[in-house]
Amino acid sequence: MAVNRGAINFIVEKQCSQTAARAGILETPHGKLLTPVFMPVATQATVKTLTPEELRALGAGILLANTYHLFLSPGTEVIAKFGGLHRFMSWDGPILTDSGGFQVLSLGHLRKISDEGVLFRSHINGSEHLFSPELATQVQNILGADIIMAFDECPSYGAEFKKIREAMERTHLWARRCLESHQRQDQVLFGIVQGGTFAELREESARYISSLGFPGYALGGLSIGESKQETWAMVDVTVPLLPEDKPRYLMGVGSPEDLMEGIGRGIDMFDCVLPTRVARNGALFSSTGRLNIRKAHFKAQDRPIIEDCDCYTCRHYSAAYLHHLFKSEELLAYRLASIHNLRFLTALLEKARKSIFNGTFADFKNEFVNGYKTTDQGVRLAQKQKWIESQRKKKPAEPDVILTE
Repeated sequence: MAVNRGAINFIVEKQCSQTAARAGILETPHGKLLTPVFMPVATQATVKTLTPEELRALGAGILLANTYHLFLSPGTEVIAKFGGLHRFMSWDGPILTDSGGFQVLSLGHLRKISDEGVLFRSHINGSEHLFSPELATQVQNILGADIIMAFDECPSYGAEFKKIREAMERTHLWARRCLESHQRQDQVLFGIVQGGTFAELREESARYISSLGFPGYALGGLSIGESKQETWAMVDVTVPLLPEDKPRYLMGVGSPEDLMEGIGRGIDMFDCVLPTRVARNGALFSSTGRLNIRKAHFKAQDRPIIEDCDCYTCRHYSAAYLHHLFKSEELLAYRLASIHNLRFLTALLEKARKSIFNGTFADFKNEFVNGYKTTDQGVRLAQKQKWIESQRKKKPAEPDVILTE
């Protein structure tokens, strides 16, 4: 079982003395990333409404695309003709592809899981496919991302202990098979830790996945309906068991306050659809919480959403103009709001990285979290459970409506 570690190089430059936060450099075949880093989600080879040039301008260093969706459309053969995702989507920076494990959870009654893989029907046209660890790895080899993910089983939140253990053990089996089938030397395969919200399973999974010698590790199966207290409890028991010299990736987390909490616990990489999804609903990030640009008091505000924000939107447009665009349902509204939210997160992580080097991260994090008004947890969890249940009864919704926070 060969493990390719040469395609990336990870260096921890600075460790916070008061927390587990750390700043590093992740070198990939398509450029260097400064960590901690947030990855905008380009599920179908695009971050909705934004061009690669706009993403570069707002500070995005790496994008995340989804294997399941690209496998179905436009199809592996099409992307292969372009030599891979980078040329196909005109992005010359690093790319990470998720294997599609989370989408398996979303398919509900449209899929059957066994040790062989996942037999599912396409949510697009009903065609039947068997996605095995070998096929998931082969497809990602063809897509050509710098970092690819092992195929895992992401169990539903609230499943009984026995089901969670079965999913974890299957994830371990599939991890070995992914390693054995990984071919490309210019990309690396990350392993994924599962185990639900059971500490003993998380610890067992972290130890096993670490023993396989992956060049990077992800924490999967979180932020899918559990409380934030449960999320951070699982992160706390998992991170200390992962290699210190390898990057750590917390999947599906992207709200500003959660990025701060994750960094403080030693996480290096994050991704989430949240910034662009809420942007299209008129919710804009600020240091005090989300602002609803549709509210009447923005109608005549002749200044930016945030005075000191350096994003393209705030540098060129007033809050009144954005309010008008949203009320008029103009497409430009979604683009400008998405630029703002993604720049807000990249700038926040830039400041967090700087504070790690300055030895002030603990104060920086506490000041931000204490001043940030979060979404009510009861409402958030109710929305999440409602969405998950709806997916079990019908075909999956468009990928960007996942209520991940």
